[in-house]
Amino acid sequence: MVGNEFQVSNEFRLQMQGFGLTTAEIHYRLPDYRDLLQLFIWQQYDIAPDFPTLKHFLEFWEREIEGPLHSVRVAHHRLIQPSEWRAVDGVITLQ
Repeated sequence: MVGNEFQVSNEFRLQMQGFGLTTAEIHYRLPDYRDLLQLFIWQQYDIAPDFPTLKHFLEFWEREIEGPLHSVRVAHHRLIQPSEWRAVDGVITLQ
């Protein structure tokens, strides 16, 4: 806490801006053994249904990583929904 202001995490700010937790299950082929698949789990805050952060990551993958993508499964959940958040005027002190 700085002065009378609370420090708010970046993740909370993203959630308040409409971001939700996105998890991608990425299957890719091993560079030297194309018949074998490997699994990579990616998780980040992103905006559905466009998923710009995930798209950026997958573009990076295709450009920089030797293991070609096989498939991507995506799950997304907004952790804070508009009906769950409301401003409260007051402070509760627990002793």
